[in-house]
Amino acid sequence: MIYLDSTYLVRLYFEDPGYERVRQLAASDAIACAQHGRAEVIAAFHRKLQERTMTARLYEVVLQQFRDELRADAFRWLFLSDLVLERIELAYEKLPATTFLRAVDALHLSAAAENGFREIYSNDPKLLAAAAHFALRAIDVIS
Repeated sequence: MIYLDSTYLVRLYFEDPGYERVRQLAASDAIACAQHGRAEVIAAFHRKLQERTMTARLYEVVLQQFRDELRADAFRWLFLSDLVLERIELAYEKLPATTFLRAVDALHLSAAAENGFREIYSNDPKLLAAAAHFALRAIDVIS
């Protein structure tokens, strides 16, 4: 099983830069992501609608495809347990002042680490830079 953050999950539905490599990676194994990634994916879809990079009709189609895949258990959504949150607290306690880490990225990193993943796939530079603080190897197959 591989951990993909929402930046990669969105590329399963849109031809954003690097989508071919992400789709190839996704086809290689089962996919996991933290629970909040589900909301991030839908928000990214809506952002594309808001920015007018897709039509309302395409938005409906993509949203339905995502829902169908949710029902088919295409993704394993990792629970944001107390242990995940405690790991975040400990990480921020030791995080250097020079490291910028958003809470949503900390949720991804902590959920991956707490669930035994050793690697996380993303193209978010801030998430990638902070991964080592969660004992994770950060991999970007796009760059």
